[in-house]
Amino acid sequence: MSGNSRTLTYPPEGVGAPKDRHPGPVVELGLPAGTEVFSADDHISLAVDIFYERFPDTMKDQAPRVMNVDGAWVVGMGGTSMLVPEFIEVLMQYDPLAGSHTGDVGARLAALDSEGVAKELAFPNSVLALFGWPDREVRERCFRIYNEHIADVQERSNGRIFGVGLINWWDADGTRRTLEELKALGLKTFLLPLAPGKDLEKRPIDYASSAMDAIWEVIEETQVPIAHHIGESPPATPNQFNAVGIGMLQSVAPFRDLFGKYIFGGILDRHPGLRVGWFEGGINWVPSAIQDADHIAASFRHLANLEVQHEPKHYWDKHMVASFMVDPLGLELVDRIGTDHVMWSTDFPHNESTYGYSNESLAAVVDAVGRETAVGIVGGNIKRFLGLDG
Repeated sequence: MSGNSRTLTYPPEGVGAPKDRHPGPVVELGLPAGTEVFSADDHISLAVDIFYERFPDTMKDQAPRVMNVDGAWVVGMGGTSMLVPEFIEVLMQYDPLAGSHTGDVGARLAALDSEGVAKELAFPNSVLALFGWPDREVRERCFRIYNEHIADVQERSNGRIFGVGLINWWDADGTRRTLEELKALGLKTFLLPLAPGKDLEKRPIDYASSAMDAIWEVIEETQVPIAHHIGESPPATPNQFNAVGIGMLQSVAPFRDLFGKYIFGGILDRHPGLRVGWFEGGINWVPSAIQDADHIAASFRHLANLEVQHEPKHYWDKHMVASFMVDPLGLELVDRIGTDHVMWSTDFPHNESTYGYSNESLAAVVDAVGRETAVGIVGGNIKRFLGLDG
């Protein structure tokens, strides 16, 4: 099944900014009749000033503003963007592209059609700056407003764009409140930050601590799958040259810390009903993480203060999936990962997306695993993760 994946050849000048790419005709891939290509990880910029519009009059002075800066949709306060210049420059490469934002659902669907994509899971972009908003009441209000907005986009897309929601992860009552609202809006998953920030006493939050069990209990009870995504952590040191490329190289491999907490921190032992998706970090990291976890479990068991109930791979097999765009190495190792645990995506409209050459990316999947198995990877697995396969 594995070992025959096609390696894409990049042009010497690179693939260019998404706003300058032009997809070619959709190519027949030989997939079985009725196969829906469902991109498991795309992104959609917020292009409507929803927080200011929907905050009560008494709180409008506290509302983050949605602004367009040189073609990039950003979040800010007092007329100033909260985003660093490097991030704004990245946004400028794709936000001008038709269909990149929530302001034009028709253009969004046309962009999907141009790549032969039937459906997508759409993560937010600059809204993630609100993860660290100091006023928790304002933060939660923003999340709830965003959920309403992206649910409206989902409805107007006639079931083609599935939005990723945001929840309160810092107190159990708020977790329940936001998750119940999210489900009622028809959203199927939510983005949980890799780094949960600090508690009210300014202490770093440990997802695996007993203090977080009430949060995990609510998530488990609601049966909404968890989505984790790359892109939260900036480079640890300054970069004079190619800061964006260096930052992106470290940004695509952020999952091990939280992967370890789910396993060695006992989260999944205490909450076995949780389902976890890892998005945009590829799939080739999975076998090495499991291999290292096996070795670490054996090497440090005599120092452990919590007994882990299963081998590391058990937790991957029972609870987890991951998405990729272009991952020839991961496809070579797909038998170790499990073909029902991997999900293809375009990552539209990001710079690292396959927008403009998704045909080649999809063909590489078919080459690697065959037409029948590819059905799950290019659509079936993300449907199952989201509970849309019933």
